[in-house]
Amino acid sequence: MLRSVALFVLAGLAEIGGGYLMWLWLREGRSVWLGLLGASILVLYGVLPTLQPESFNFARTYAAYGGLFIGLSLLWGKVVDGHAPDTPSLVGAALALLGVAVIAYWPR
Repeated sequence: MLRSVALFVLAGLAEIGGGYLMWLWLREGRSVWLGLLGASILVLYGVLPTLQPESFNFARTYAAYGGLFIGLSLLWGKVVDGHAPDTPSLVGAALALLGVAVIAYWPR
């Protein structure tokens, strides 16, 4: 389970980090090199979920990952971008993370 959680977190950081670099390039006029680096990191995001356990099919993997993505996005916004999430965002993220636990780790 620890490996699976680590893969989810790494995939989330790759997607958010790569997307953030693309955002800086396209929305804030930063260097095209940031965009290329972001695109490369997004490719890594595409690979990491395939390393989940065999029992995780595509739908289960991406559904669980989606919930984790919500929490990681809010954390990224706070730490990197300086935007603290409000109470409804935190409640929504907690519900999404509960969903992740059910989808990914409920015994089958």
